[in-house]
Amino acid sequence: VQLQASGGGLVQAGGSLRLSCAASGRTFRSDTMGWFRQAPGKEREFVAVIRWSGGSTYYADSVKGRFTITRDNAKITVYLQMNSLKPEDTAVYYCAVGARVISSTVTMSRSYQYWGQGTLVTVSS
Repeated sequence: VQLQASGGGLVQAGGSLRLSCAASGRTFRSDTMGWFRQAPGKEREFVAVIRWSGGSTYYADSVKGRFTITRDNAKITVYLQMNSLKPEDTAVYYCAVGARVISSTVTMSRSYQYWGQGTLVTVSS
């Protein structure tokens, strides 16, 4: 599986960005796909993921109500709409795919086998 992330950039606080992650190669109905982020000097953290089958979504508390994750089955692409951005959202955002990820581990980066190259989001105050 190859993952190509795009859509990062510089935005002022309160602004919006939409990230995209296009997958190629095999994808299975049991896959979970989504986003993690890593700020300078911090560990990688969970942001949001979506189940390819059924479309169930999971969000970090810090982004609930501001970020929305969706998928396009035909394009095998996942989107992260980010609204009301804050300076603390500044990070490199990584797209990830995991096979057969159980609910209790969706927030764990080790549950995901495939990772994209990352796209930088910078939110200025």
